[in-house]
This record gives sequence, C-alpha cells and structure tokens, in this order.
Amino acid sequence: MDDILTEIPFHTIPGLSTGHAQDNEGLTGCTVLLADTDMAAAVDVRGGGPASRETELLSPTASCERIHALLLSGGSAFGLRAAEGVMRFLEEQGRGFDTGFAYVPLVCASCLYDLEIGDAHARPDADMGYAACLDASRNNTACGNAGAGTGCTVGKLGGVETMMKSGIGFYAVRAGEVMVGAVVAVNALGDVFDMETGRQIAGMLTAEGNGFAESEKALFRTCAERADNLFTGNTTIGAVVTNACFDKSRLKKIASMAHNGLARTIRPVHTSADGDSIYALSTGNLRANLDAVGTLAAHVMGKAVNRAVLAARGMAGYPAACDLAFLSGQTA
Repeated sequence: MDDILTEIPFHTIPGLSTGHAQDNEGLTGCTVLLADTDMAAAVDVRGGGPASRETELLSPTASCERIHALLLSGGSAFGLRAAEGVMRFLEEQGRGFDTGFAYVPLVCASCLYDLEIGDAHARPDADMGYAACLDASRNNTACGNAGAGTGCTVGKLGGVETMMKSGIGFYAVRAGEVMVGAVVAVNALGDVFDMETGRQIAGMLTAEGNGFAESEKALFRTCAERADNLFTGNTTIGAVVTNACFDKSRLKKIASMAHNGLARTIRPVHTSADGDSIYALSTGNLRANLDAVGTLAAHVMGKAVNRAVLAARGMAGYPAACDLAFLSGQTA
C-alpha cells in the first residue's frame, strides 16, 4: 500500500490539537483532543464496562451535531473529573455552544482503569485536564508512557503478577487529500500482536517472565467453567480523526469499522471485562468515500495499538516490550 498511503504525523491533521498531562509518580494521566472550533463526533462502545461522559450527545437522535473536545483519561470513573478542567479552559477561551446566556463547551470523555499500577489514589482531576489543554498549544503527540497511556498495561488475564506495561499510540496516513489518524490508549485484558506479521509483541507473561503465556488459550481452558472473576481493570480507549466531512451517523459507522483495528491486534478483545470505546471525529470539509475512510480507520487504529506498546517503557516493576530479550528485532 506504500504507493497509495503515505504515513504522516498525527498533528498535521487540521482542525484540532492534542495535549498530554500526567502524574509520573502516581502513574496516571490524560490526553485531550481540542477542536480549533468544533467537530462532528460519534462513538462505538464494544466493551462491557465503559466509563464515559456525554456519550448520549453523540447519539444520531440527539440534537447536538458538534463537540469541542474529547478527553481520554486514566483513573477509572474518577478520571471523568478531568473533563471539568477542559471545560474551564474552553470557557476561558470563549468557546462552546451559545445558549444565549453563556457558552457551554461540549466535552466527551472516556476513562480507563489504571488503579492497579502506581498509586490507586492518584487520579486525573480538573487541574490535570486543564494542564493537558495548555499542553495542546504545542500539539503534543508523544507515544508510550504519556497522557492517558501513563498507567496502561496489557495481558491481565493472569492478574497483576504477569501483566506488562503498555501506553498510548498515534498513527496517521494520507490517501490523496484525505487524512485519517488514530490515537489509542491500550489498556487491554488481552495480548497484543503485530498487525503486519501476527507476531505477539506484548501480553500475559509466564510465571518466570521468560515468554508469553497466551491469554486466548488460557481463556479457552475456562470454557466449561463459570468465571465471573476476570481481572476487570481494563479498557482500550481511542479515537480516529479525519479531515473528511461526515455527519455523526456516518461517523458512527467509521467508529464501528475502526474496532477492526483492535480485533487485528488485541486478543481477546471486547470482553465483558473490557470497556473498549472508539470515537470518530471529523474536522474538515473534504468529500470522501465512507467505506474507504472506515477501512483506513481500522488500519491506522491497528498501527496505533502497535506503536503504543512498542513505545512504552517498563515502570513500577512491570516490563514493556522494549525490555524483553525474546522480542529483539521489534521496533516502534
């Protein structure tokens, strides 16, 4: 596809800016996508345990057509407080929906569970959300242990003893004038695989830490059991962004197709113990083929998942892909 697609920096997609803020001791953080003015948006939730804010705004039957920001955050449901800081920042800028009496910023948010790593009482709050907005002035798209990726881990079917450090990833491409990019904080129950080769690059480790324990096979062994105690500290959250023009009903389809990128790179995925949510955002006015953009959304989402894992660094005693000798040769 090299003659059709050109990889581009995520921050070159017009119409929005990105910022991170994190607590490097408590190991949590948040990432904000700020629209220059506003943007059309939709969401597709596949996991069984999401933590989200203003989701109903994005329903095709809701009157709201545009939002002003999207927040991805750690801290489980506590992290939803960080959206208050995003609202404060936008209000200070005079941005929001004009009600006739005040401008009300429309901020959607999704959170992931990272309380099992670092300090369980360290959670993104309004000040951290505000700080992420300030960071967006430099359009920060750092990957790995940044923003919402600070406390991300994967391979948690066996519990905290055998999980690995993950992070946040960005990836974008151009096909002609159309740009499609993805950002994703990978905090999955399952294992992560290279989208091109199928090789496992992160996930549940063996008790000795010298190889992968293969989460899918471990889960298959429980088919005849009623297992209500899956490790529930998961949720992969992200967004795909395009400079093409789509309304929220069509963006809903693009968000749905983007989940194929998770299915290609994370196994198992979309379990009852995950809260997997993907947003789709439209920031431009180009005409484009819905199915082509949806297919590209899956492609960039899978690539962003891989980048999130390969860019992460080991922390709090949990190794990342870059720390594992048996993964030599893999690069971000």
